[in-house]
Amino acid sequence: MKNITYLLLLVLITSCNLDSGNEVYIDPVDYTALNDKQITDYLTANDLEAEKTASGLYYTIENPGDGAQPTATSNVTVAYKGYYLNGTVFDQSPEDGITIGLNRVIKGWTEGIPYFKEGGNGTLFIPSHLGYGSYDYNGIPGGSVLIFDIKLLSVN
Repeated sequence: MKNITYLLLLVLITSCNLDSGNEVYIDPVDYTALNDKQITDYLTANDLEAEKTASGLYYTIENPGDGAQPTATSNVTVAYKGYYLNGTVFDQSPEDGITIGLNRVIKGWTEGIPYFKEGGNGTLFIPSHLGYGSYDYNGIPGGSVLIFDIKLLSVN
């Protein structure tokens, strides 16, 4: 009787096919052109002039700073406020900032923060392909342009 029970259990386990073959893969959406238009419209509406990089990042420098300049792999302390084009804030650091490695953040920060020196500040306008991409991430809707007011407090 024990052998039959084990045999039935073995048949039941091996017959359960967890791979149904019905998985749905959704290709990421390319928001590049849309995000570029959204950023340029925002800049125009707010009478701002920004530099654009080859990757599509836009940035303004209010104060370039006069201290050390980070690289894409530096550890830095930054104070920031992150918000959407409509002004809704989604994240903000304490006034004394946070310390992070620029090789451990979104591509827009890795590329953009090295434009500032210690003591510098400005704004990064990050298209979704340099942010969190075309999928929702921790409450940030996929395809979102992210704006960060940045103050580079120190290069560590």
